[in-house]
Amino acid sequence: MGSTRRRHAILAATLVLGLALAGCGSDSESEPESSADGSSSGGEAGGLIAIITPSPDNPFFKAEADAAAAKAEELGYETSVSSHDDDPNKQSELIDAAISQDAVAIILDNAGADASIGPVRKADEAGIPVFLIDREINETGIATAQIVSNNAQGAQLGAQEFVKAMKGKGNYVELTGKESDTNAGVRSGGYADVISQYPDMKQVAQETANWDQQEAFTKMETIIQRNRDIDGVIAGNDTMALGVVAALKAAKMDDVIVVGFDGSPDAIDAIKAGDMQATVLQPAALAAETAVEQANTLITTGEAPAEEKQAIDCVLVTAENADDFGVFALKK
Repeated sequence: MGSTRRRHAILAATLVLGLALAGCGSDSESEPESSADGSSSGGEAGGLIAIITPSPDNPFFKAEADAAAAKAEELGYETSVSSHDDDPNKQSELIDAAISQDAVAIILDNAGADASIGPVRKADEAGIPVFLIDREINETGIATAQIVSNNAQGAQLGAQEFVKAMKGKGNYVELTGKESDTNAGVRSGGYADVISQYPDMKQVAQETANWDQQEAFTKMETIIQRNRDIDGVIAGNDTMALGVVAALKAAKMDDVIVVGFDGSPDAIDAIKAGDMQATVLQPAALAAETAVEQANTLITTGEAPAEEKQAIDCVLVTAENADDFGVFALKK
């Protein structure tokens, strides 16, 4: 990639002068060989990997940022960890900062499928490979990798458990995530693919709560005020599901079935307590670590991932297996 060639060109020049280049050394006395298309054959690990995610107030995003930073530091890189708070303008500023700091790679959980295309392209044109995690963008060929959970497969797992718990009938509510996030649409579609096969399952409300717990609580309160005849709620993420649980408790509707998505520790605790039926764990830590490992491979060998679009299957978490999971991952 471009950033690798730039670092090795600097290295070659400084070796000619008999000087050592801090943080980007090489055992060779000559410039690394290049392939026929001019791409670098790689070098040593080192330099800055910028890790940019949504707010760490959400434990999912904190887990992926922590996992990416730990893996990068284990492999010999410096790291910077920052949050764009789902603000495309802030994301753009953070990517500009990574470019100015000559980052060797960017690990990004982006702030919008369309709004992120320009900043990712800018980093690519600056020679910095971008590895997307969790959320895709609506363009290919500019990110080095897009590593996401298999949201369609996970949503179908969650919906199947939801239907099973409701015995294939009853009134239900769906809370969806941010409309700008492709995951929101994919999960909602996956739920519908399963639930639509059961004609006795009646959707009485569908609203977005934008992935937010307080908003989900408020929306659920309003739905309950209009109609208490609710047997189940399926939510696009655990944060919203926990807001639903709180609203149901306040309304003394503890027998309503709730299913979420993400596999957060709080949701798993709610499952153990009997407040939630299930969640779908998407392996945030694994995706983040995979992105860093692929970045390291590119930097050290010049080898890019074979496929840009990559999906990791999700796992259903219920009371039966809840003890097997830690922070967005199977316990080791």
